[in-house]
Amino acid sequence: MSLSPSKLHLKNTILSLLQTTKTTSQIQQIHTQLITTNLISDPFIASRLLDSVASNISNVTYAELIFTQIDQPNSFIWNTMLRGYVVRSNPQRALHFYIGMRRNAVLGDNYTYPFVLKACGMMCGLREGRAVHGEVIKGGLQWDLFVRNGMIGMYCRCGEMGWAQALFDAFCWKDLVSWNLMLGGYVRCGNMREARKMFDEMPDRDVFSWSIMIDGYGKKIGDIIQARVLFDSMPTRDLVSWNSMIHGYAKLGEMEVACQLFEEMEDKNVISWSIMIDGYARHGNPKEALNLFRQMLSQGVRPDEVSMIGAVMACAQLGALDQGRWIHMYMKKNKIKLDIVVQTALVDMYMKCGSVNEACMIFNNMSGRNVVTWNVMISGLGLNGFGEAALKCFAQMEIEGVPMDDLIVVSVLTACSHAGFVSEGLDIFDRMRTQGIEPKVEHYGCLIDLLGRAGRLDQALTVIESMSMQPNSALWGSLLLACRYHKNVALAEVVVKRLVELKADDSGVYVLMSNIYTDSEMWEGTLRIRRLMKERNVKKETGRSVIEVGGGMEEFIRGNAAHIHSEEIEMVIWSLSKMVMFAE
Repeated sequence: MSLSPSKLHLKNTILSLLQTTKTTSQIQQIHTQLITTNLISDPFIASRLLDSVASNISNVTYAELIFTQIDQPNSFIWNTMLRGYVVRSNPQRALHFYIGMRRNAVLGDNYTYPFVLKACGMMCGLREGRAVHGEVIKGGLQWDLFVRNGMIGMYCRCGEMGWAQALFDAFCWKDLVSWNLMLGGYVRCGNMREARKMFDEMPDRDVFSWSIMIDGYGKKIGDIIQARVLFDSMPTRDLVSWNSMIHGYAKLGEMEVACQLFEEMEDKNVISWSIMIDGYARHGNPKEALNLFRQMLSQGVRPDEVSMIGAVMACAQLGALDQGRWIHMYMKKNKIKLDIVVQTALVDMYMKCGSVNEACMIFNNMSGRNVVTWNVMISGLGLNGFGEAALKCFAQMEIEGVPMDDLIVVSVLTACSHAGFVSEGLDIFDRMRTQGIEPKVEHYGCLIDLLGRAGRLDQALTVIESMSMQPNSALWGSLLLACRYHKNVALAEVVVKRLVELKADDSGVYVLMSNIYTDSEMWEGTLRIRRLMKERNVKKETGRSVIEVGGGMEEFIRGNAAHIHSEEIEMVIWSLSKMVMFAE
């Protein structure tokens, strides 16, 4: 259509603005102008508006609104929508638009199929991917480099490395992307032998090629030595390669080496910090995790989901309720997305810090829950002494159709054990097999604890001796604890003999047996155990505890007189001891 000089000038002005416009309000103003001047009917300018929306606005509903206002959208406009959904990780919607495109008799081109194939790969849609592969052949685009790489990438993501290799081998014009796709596919499948063969045959490599291999050795199969050899051989390193190497060490719990690399990095991003925080939290060093989290904030790095979960986990391990609340408020204030994983971590933290009401508040307000969320809730209620509430929660989970798994059974059995619900616990244990869950050592451990706490020691011993698997030291240790609680010396001596046979007679076992003799005033037995400990050079582990004081964490070690406030601490302990004596 021909435009008047004024409209032509307006069109050029708007096209120029769309190239620089970034905010939602600016795009909406331009959209309004196009509607009032009827320029929205111009396919070219409408496609540019849609491209700007798809690139800058996270609300795809608005992009769809513009799409519906375009008469007879061409392939460029359809491709813009496909790209927008793929970029925003919504492959199902991208595939839906592709089907609509074909129904409207719009042919795909060499820009269409890479997006569609990537969407199929993202959703592991092998059936859909094969159908698209057929359409590519019908359209004669199978020799296009971008389309070919799209097909290779789709098959690699779906784990069909045979198809991917066949496409790769039959194609003469491979580029670095083709090689990296195959490399990533073999790594994703855990086939590091083929990945290394591919890596060695590559005519050219970029930093991404090296990072894929380091990631595969370090994270996929745990061969940190081979990963480090590659890392040290890299001609140049980027953030991805540094982070991959650090993640490999952190995953194996080698936090000292991970920390050394972390400190050597000249530039760090939020992923670098998150790997370290998560690593410390998962490998039993929550104090260092929180210290690193504070350092990250002080350097102006905005936390991501991984670092927030790591910090929350650290608070849960330390029982640091005040710090946990502060982190929760920080997430709300800074509008950090509270997805199901973060909310579950918060429920776990509040439960482990003893704030059951706050945990329940988050749980009840969650829009969606998975089996992990239910497990955290049931476990937390049980450990905090709300056994009846834990059973009600378990019943509600079954009503909502959430299938029980191994961990759920452990949690609910533990809750029954702490609350003394023996018959309910036995019933749940018997119902496991009807749900297709074979009892494991952990489940038997909960059952022994349940029976032991209830004083059914003979029944607990029968369960252990009739197990289809070999009982471990933890089961015998649980029974030994029950023997002390119920002052059953004869059975305790039998249990200790079994632990000696398993070579699991550590200091804890001897101390516990000594206490059992002492509780029963069998002083000869107590002295015999102490002499045995001395002869075998068995030393009792030093007691230690951690408490939260003024927003910081204080660690106390038994017998440590070097603490700066040791005299005041001794005075408080003496006062508390006197108070207990008078109370009795």
